[in-house]
Amino acid sequence: MPFRAAMTGSYRVPDSVCAVVLAGGRARRMGGVDKGLVTLGDRPMIESVLQVLRPQAAQLLINANRNLEVYGAYGHTVVADATGDFSGPLAGMAAAMAYAARPCLLTAPCDSPLLPPDLARRLLDALCRETAEIAVAHDGERMQPVFALIKVGLLASLGAYLDRGGRKIDGWYEQHRVALADFSDRPETFVNVNTVADRDALAARPACGRGR
Repeated sequence: MPFRAAMTGSYRVPDSVCAVVLAGGRARRMGGVDKGLVTLGDRPMIESVLQVLRPQAAQLLINANRNLEVYGAYGHTVVADATGDFSGPLAGMAAAMAYAARPCLLTAPCDSPLLPPDLARRLLDALCRETAEIAVAHDGERMQPVFALIKVGLLASLGAYLDRGGRKIDGWYEQHRVALADFSDRPETFVNVNTVADRDALAARPACGRGR
């Protein structure tokens, strides 16, 4: 079955999915630069992430807290954290959920340019199979919490958690039914760029896996 027409449970991929690229962090280990705009090879990392996510979602957002005009030039709605104080990925997820026009939100960070073309489908399979509210990727050794598919109806719960000062993803996930999606066959999916050394090491790898 073609990917764009794939059905998982009562949902259709990508019609049921709004994706957000999380690019709202401080990037302290990268010297405070805007990581989404850090160049890998011949283009900013966010371009690789956007390229892979576009076919997987009916709606695509960018969560950013600076350089909003630069990100807006990519043609997708840019949403900033409501708090404006770089409160972490949960704040970016909440901002995206408030704008999402689809029942499920797919989240991925801007600094992981090796995303697979079936990220949404595999997460949605796990969500439906286990009748869960959140599906999270697992690399075979550990959970990768920012690679997730979240039911948008959980926005009120997430907002309340943030209002209480909650910032830990795992702490909020524990309040809901979570399914794990097995990505042990694709551990490179979760390679991320936190430092200049990480960027240089990834740039030195063969490009065959990048953007696929």
